[in-house]
Amino acid sequence: MFDKLDDLVEKLNEILKELSDPSVVNDQARYRKLMKEQSDIAPIVEKYNEYKQAKQDVADSLEIIDLESDEEMKEMAKEELADAKKRVEACEQELKILLLPKDPNDDKNVVVEIRAGAGGDEAALFAAELFRMYQHYAESNRWKIEVIDSNESGIGGLKEIIFNIIGKGAYSKLKYESGVHRVQRVPETESGGRIHTSTATVAIMPEAEEVDVVIDEKDIRIDVMRASGNGGQCVNTTDSAVRLTHIPTGIVIYSQTEKSQIQNRAKAFALLRTKLYDIEQQKAHDAEAEARRSQIGTGDRSEKIRTYNFPQSRVTDHRIKLTLYRLEEIMNGDIQEIIDSLTAADQAAKLANVEEKQ
Repeated sequence: MFDKLDDLVEKLNEILKELSDPSVVNDQARYRKLMKEQSDIAPIVEKYNEYKQAKQDVADSLEIIDLESDEEMKEMAKEELADAKKRVEACEQELKILLLPKDPNDDKNVVVEIRAGAGGDEAALFAAELFRMYQHYAESNRWKIEVIDSNESGIGGLKEIIFNIIGKGAYSKLKYESGVHRVQRVPETESGGRIHTSTATVAIMPEAEEVDVVIDEKDIRIDVMRASGNGGQCVNTTDSAVRLTHIPTGIVIYSQTEKSQIQNRAKAFALLRTKLYDIEQQKAHDAEAEARRSQIGTGDRSEKIRTYNFPQSRVTDHRIKLTLYRLEEIMNGDIQEIIDSLTAADQAAKLANVEEKQ
């Protein structure tokens, strides 16, 4: 591990030297690449320097204990030694996590699909609440949301909604949200006061760039039509809506949220790229069965991942057996504690997998 860390220190010095060269600033592609490498490596080197300082503090404290005759000074050195040893252990653990292979999609924007599952109108209402939960969470991170398509139910619910979340690191934080979300509560329409269980499915996909997926236009059928809307909704009267059919896979994409056909077409192609990229990612996950077992539910969308129990104000994430009794705050987008716990569990599982192989 330490040989690799020394190599990273050397690599960072080389990057900083190159970035100070005026000619590199004029080469925007090279400059962006170096800045990205610097942002990836710098936190690891910073933690490594912290580790080396803690090791030096251990050595200094041991020397004082060994040479000092004043008992009070010795006691102080013993306290400092204990503190320094704790810092060494903590830094070692953090460095192991920092050196885990990084998910190449972590910095990407995401495309989110929420679909009402079992439970009829109640499931559609829950799907709409999940959308608002992610909307509030995105706002708290200063991320932007763009709705691509939605299908509303008559009582304010959502049968389906597809939207982009645009912001650095969106995928790294939201990738654990894919799966079946379950709600338990008494519906407003239930006169008997019985608790019903309904579900909604969430899919989180890293947004694919043009370099990630090349689409052959011969494989695409493009239809244009008038945008449709619910009663009373102002809709376009021009043929601005776009439907793409990807013939090899049968994937159909519909985009109507923009007034311009060109913009809807661009959105539809972007979503198609993301879906095709996601298919490739799923294949890779399936091929790496061992790696999948060491991860926290980032692939199987049929997996029941979380229950929202309204009568008990309880939210339980079944993958890590985390239960929180603050449902209202969570539904208002305060999901960071859940995300942090899932991230920590995933890192611990991957770390154990690495250590097992060594």
